Amino acid sequence: MSFCQIILVGNVGRDPTLRYTPSGAAVCDFSIAVNRSRKDASGEKHDETTWFKVTVWGQQAETVNQYVSKGKQVLVVADRIQASTYTGQDGQARASLEVTANTVRFLSGGAGGGAQGSYDERDSGYQQAPADVDDIPF
Repeated sequence: MSFCQIILVGNVGRDPTLRYTPSGAAVCDFSIAVNRSRKDASGEKHDETTWFKVTVWGQQAETVNQYVSKGKQVLVVADRIQASTYTGQDGQARASLEVTANTVRFLSGGAGGGAQGSYDERDSGYQQAPADVDDIPF
């Protein structure tokens, strides 16, 4: 059995959407923008943004829906990534990257302020982040 772990740090691009399956399981979706800076051959700096759709399940979905909003910075740990393609409104082929989160950590209050902390599906609930969370270099 192989194991993959994806760690993403980015800014929430749209507010979460919470819904429930017919069996009553909570599902929450939101998107994050992950930014990367690189230099080209001439040394000029270029910023690139990759968008990810994030899905969380169960109590974690309800917690994320309560604390996450557009503009906030989050860290997402996932064990599954799925890529799909589609045709955009402009007729161009596009790719969609989707992850199912195991852990969502709230790194900043972002535009709207708010709580800092994390939720891990393996824990019993919300945890307050350490006081030095702003000292993390990313």
